Amino acid sequence: MSTSFPNARRWAVIEIMIIVLLALVPLFTTFPYRVNIFLSWEGAYRLSSGQVPFKDYGSPLGYGFWIIPALFFKIFGPQLITLVKAQVFINIIAGLSFRSILKSLNVTPGVRLLSVLVFVMSYSFFNFWPWYNHTVIVYELVGLSFLMRSFFTEGKGRRYLLMALAALFVFLSLFTKQDGGGMALMLCLALLAYNSLETRRWLDVPVFLGFFAVIAVAFIVPLMPGFAYWFNHGQAPHSSRLALNDFTDEIMGASNWIKIYVLLVAVCLAAGVKQWGSWIHERREVLFALLTLGILGEAAIFQVTSYTPPDNNIFFHSFAFAFIASWLCRLLSIPLNTGRSLIMATALILFWWSGIWWKYIGRYTDRLFPVKEAAYAPNDTTHENAVSRRNFMIDTDTTDVPVSKWTFSRLPVFHKIYMPQPTVAGIDRVLALPVVQQKKDSIRVLNMTELTPLAEAMPFKLETGQDYPLWYHLGVGMFNRQLAAFKGKIRDHHYDIVLYEYAPTLNNFFPFAVREELQQHYQLVDSFLAPRRPTNAMIEVYVAEGAQRPYTDALLQKADTLK
Repeated sequence: MSTSFPNARRWAVIEIMIIVLLALVPLFTTFPYRVNIFLSWEGAYRLSSGQVPFKDYGSPLGYGFWIIPALFFKIFGPQLITLVKAQVFINIIAGLSFRSILKSLNVTPGVRLLSVLVFVMSYSFFNFWPWYNHTVIVYELVGLSFLMRSFFTEGKGRRYLLMALAALFVFLSLFTKQDGGGMALMLCLALLAYNSLETRRWLDVPVFLGFFAVIAVAFIVPLMPGFAYWFNHGQAPHSSRLALNDFTDEIMGASNWIKIYVLLVAVCLAAGVKQWGSWIHERREVLFALLTLGILGEAAIFQVTSYTPPDNNIFFHSFAFAFIASWLCRLLSIPLNTGRSLIMATALILFWWSGIWWKYIGRYTDRLFPVKEAAYAPNDTTHENAVSRRNFMIDTDTTDVPVSKWTFSRLPVFHKIYMPQPTVAGIDRVLALPVVQQKKDSIRVLNMTELTPLAEAMPFKLETGQDYPLWYHLGVGMFNRQLAAFKGKIRDHHYDIVLYEYAPTLNNFFPFAVREELQQHYQLVDSFLAPRRPTNAMIEVYVAEGAQRPYTDALLQKADTLK
């Protein structure tokens, strides 16, 4: 793949502008409360407060995911919007790492620019909030970028430095999520093995593994012995929660994009490789093919091991596009070195990924061209019953609050974040409770809800301990031992106030057994919508039985009704 191309600096500027400018867009808007963002906030809040993972709290994951958000909390404060700022930084790092990988492989500037655009549109632009299933891949990309650079660096000292940095970020990938990080390590070892075979640098693989082992020991040993219990490496009480047919059903029964890309990669190689015996020694081309197929394989597995949300694995599009476009441009002599060809190609890519950016423009077109629908009236015989794609389903959910009617809280920690009005009002009532006003900083709170920023807003001191879970999903973030401890504390009235999120359609997302104990030993004084769509969860407010409760008659009447 040719590297000779005029105006190389101009290409670099355009590519970096695409990465940075699109990453900055979230800084200029507001956001609805994000489902599951509570975990990103509390992990970053605990880490930024000086708490030590696996000493002050436990998690089945390493703390790699929370490093960047915690640093941003230290700089900008623990507001929810700070997480968006952290994700802006993560998206920029991801884009630059992807670009670096393509540069190491000598992808031509035109294809590289278009591939960067595909990467940003397909994987970064809509990721406004940090989440571990995304960060694990970003660390992998950083590690791959350093590893690829080491392959084509001659000086041993510089090469080993790059390999050490690659090992660090691959470890951080594993220390963010075991599945993605483990596959990142295997992919790196496969690339290292081929490169060592071709260059006769036999020490590269053991050196990389040595760096990885030293880094792992340096991170893990200070966290023992709690790490051995909490970090999921297949030991009890953890379980894999996977079965062989999960993979076969998903890969063979779906995964259409991945299978199409594998087919196109095979066609490109079959059409373009004339002599396999000599091609196998073309290091950059073989590494590109191995990397692309490895990413596709990783994506196929990742969609099963990390199944929510369903688009976790779409990092593969940009790698497949870069490989296939490179080969097609060469085989079909397609020029991508003129403004006209690039504009046409860019327009096609934007059309391909229009679903990402159109939802923002669609907000304005909906206002310019409003659709007038006849309301559903079951007993109305004077008008025709107009049925269309917008109203053919009858919505019977009387608790739903459309996002268009969500509102902002007065609390600084929720700045620029809007929630259902009942949620905002419920938060205000919680902060106005006499027990909260009387005990101030000494109040003991168990907050089993998605409103983790209340720790800063109330404020109250988070519980700590080697056996205390970072989050409460039974069988995932905590186990029966922790459940028994919570039940015992509730029986002993350890907490002044308990906030519990009742989500009946989610399997013990907050343990149902805790709610049963609360109903026996605490008094329910309030209930309001949780900040999620669909509105399938309620936040319940409990206070200890026998405590001083000078609540208003209206609040007590509402509590009796809820019971």
